[in-house]
Amino acid sequence: MSGEKTDIFHFELLKKEIVATFLKTHSAPNTIEEWKGEDIVLFQEDLFEKVKGKVSEKWFYTYCKNSTDKLPRIDILNLLSKYVGYLNWNDFVNQHQKSLPKKNNYTKIVALIIGIGLISWYFFQPKTHDYVFCFVDHITDTPITKTNLDITILPLNESPLYFKTDTTGCFRYSTSEDQITFVVSSPYHKTDTIKRTFASNNNSTVRIASDDYSLMLDYYANNNIKDWKAHKAKLDNLIDDEVEIYRFYGNRLGVEIYSKMSFIQLISTPTKSLNRIKILDKSIRNEKIVKLKFIVK
Repeated sequence: MSGEKTDIFHFELLKKEIVATFLKTHSAPNTIEEWKGEDIVLFQEDLFEKVKGKVSEKWFYTYCKNSTDKLPRIDILNLLSKYVGYLNWNDFVNQHQKSLPKKNNYTKIVALIIGIGLISWYFFQPKTHDYVFCFVDHITDTPITKTNLDITILPLNESPLYFKTDTTGCFRYSTSEDQITFVVSSPYHKTDTIKRTFASNNNSTVRIASDDYSLMLDYYANNNIKDWKAHKAKLDNLIDDEVEIYRFYGNRLGVEIYSKMSFIQLISTPTKSLNRIKILDKSIRNEKIVKLKFIVK
């Protein structure tokens, strides 16, 4: 209830207690609205006798005989509250807080249903998963930022969605699906299909194999000596001088040991075998590759 309505409600309670107090020593109708001339005079006298205060007949007709949407002055309220046995108006109100009308059962039921509905909606609505994937080179573990990778999302029973990685080498995707499947591709990286579940995804790092053959072929075809030399220098800086490099051959044909320079030469020349190189394992210490295993398929 609003403040004004609450005050009027308490004033109506006060009028009922005025009747109850007056009827202890006088005869009169049970509702104050039915009191007439003699009843009003006797009440005025009883009020003065008990609390030494008065109210006019006009006041009585304004606030007691008729309905009103405003309260009498606070001094009158205090006077009447004392008449019925309270310290003042505030004391009367405080003693009757529990008497405020309560919402009916229908309102309670409606509120309960709405509450249950909201709770159910919160717990059973599809939850959105925010996937984050960042891509790094499979050899150097450095973020792939110079080329924007093409990302093709493959939703269940829906058409593919297309994205690109941002300047940090990452892409973000929100969905209610617990598993995501996407294809990664670019002119200078090998196309790969990635599957991830949300439970295992935490800013997931994805290693992507570079297509060194296409990259080297581009350098040679465009006579891009500067970038080719920069690429070799980058590899030279990332690979430790004392690196152990092993080339494995299929069908248990053996293992060949490569020097640092011979391996760099191998992956810096656009031969047919370059496109078939697969890194099997590598170890990094102090940000340099100290051991590397690969195979040419």
